[in-house]
Amino acid sequence: MKGEVDRMTDLGTDRAAHPPELLLLLDDWMAGPGPLYTKLARALHRAVRAGDLGASARLPSERGLAKALGVSRATVVAAYDELRALGAVESRRGSGTRVAPRPVPRPAGTDGRVSGGRATALLQRMVDRRENTISLAMAAEPAVAEVREALHDVLRTDLDGLMADTGYHPGGLPGLRHALADHFSTAGLATAPEQVLVTTGATQALGLVAQLYLRKGSGVVVECPSWPGCLDVFRAAGALPHGVPLDQDGIRVDGLAQALARHRPELVYVTPTYHNPTGVLMSAGRRRRVAELCAHHGVPVVEDLAYDIGIDEGVREPAPIAAFATAGAGAGVRGAAEVLTVGSLAKAVWGGLRIGWVRGPAEVVGRLARLKALADLGSPVLDQALAARLLPRLDELKARRALTLRHRLDHLEGLLTARLPAWQWSRQPGGSALWARLPHDTDAQVYAQVALRHGVEVVPGAVTDPSGAHDSHIRIPLTLPEERLTELVDRLAAAWVDLRP
Repeated sequence: MKGEVDRMTDLGTDRAAHPPELLLLLDDWMAGPGPLYTKLARALHRAVRAGDLGASARLPSERGLAKALGVSRATVVAAYDELRALGAVESRRGSGTRVAPRPVPRPAGTDGRVSGGRATALLQRMVDRRENTISLAMAAEPAVAEVREALHDVLRTDLDGLMADTGYHPGGLPGLRHALADHFSTAGLATAPEQVLVTTGATQALGLVAQLYLRKGSGVVVECPSWPGCLDVFRAAGALPHGVPLDQDGIRVDGLAQALARHRPELVYVTPTYHNPTGVLMSAGRRRRVAELCAHHGVPVVEDLAYDIGIDEGVREPAPIAAFATAGAGAGVRGAAEVLTVGSLAKAVWGGLRIGWVRGPAEVVGRLARLKALADLGSPVLDQALAARLLPRLDELKARRALTLRHRLDHLEGLLTARLPAWQWSRQPGGSALWARLPHDTDAQVYAQVALRHGVEVVPGAVTDPSGAHDSHIRIPLTLPEERLTELVDRLAAAWVDLRP
């Protein structure tokens, strides 16, 4: 068991020598004019200039890279020939192809590309946005109609008061902080306004938490797999993520206990309500055990509830982990667990509203508010005023989203069963995506290369779990209309035929 956990937890392992890892650096290499070998050479040359492929770094073999990209060996041979002609790489018998010892690096960011972590290829594609490509990189919906209604109400009744205000509220607009405190209290988690910090989306909330708790070399326990964006946020802070596997009740207690004892992390990050990307709903008992273990070890917990949209009817979501914060208090325990609860309106209302929040102990929220003030002096006031109007209707809006997602999930499952019967998945009661496994342990990064040629941008499992345990998985969002889902599965099936004739 210990060996299994060790293999699953070492997210810091560098697998850059393997062809699939190189694909993260190549980004959307097939975009642009010219034959495949020219496009591949151009992408590799860009990675060398940016310093992503360091001096003397060894490139994959021609045959290995061809297999990873789903192209012919001749394509890779021609691309390497072009790189040699440019002086970017050199080849020697017996040692393969390596980046030239003294390439001329280009400062990061000067070519307009996003750089930084394993998820950044997905972020770059948000910038590039290829036409006629179905992207599975984001699970995002258009705004609900109530946003328009709330905007009209704010303009009609609140605008004069808002414009008379300074507009600077690092902790959040007072009316929204009170509304969020009421929202938590109504859900059974007693909360005062000073326990809530309003942020510009859940991602900023995580960034502020990382800034407060983490330093270079800090350990962070995360679920395995996990949301790629959180891994980037933690690595940007210099932290080392340590993954713990999941089961149907959430993060495994035995793995969490071992990780806490072995790595002595500064933080634990979990998504208990409809985990991203698997959709697993952490049970109440498991939430209690997480609180107990973290209280015992004195490690703060960040619970990300930004994905808390149910799908199946009759499923009762347990209280947040913060409601179990005192569960670990007792003999031999430092005290109650320190829990920070992150949420947003992105899934239920609209990502364009850019409203998120952190709920936690008042003294911790005060420190986060000071960091927020340094970052931007406070989130946009009009967005917060809209959010304050919409928050009392949040449960109603979630229920409507859930109905739509349920119909789409039923439709998608029927399509996959008919067109891709060998694929596997486990239906979960919530979340905004389906976590599917490709048969025959097929590397999803290789499949992603073929799928892109069929007009589908796939998120491979390796981006969510660098340990290699989920390399054969992909995430399929449920945020596409049913007719678009039909077209998506047609393209995925055509790509699967190309990959496995």
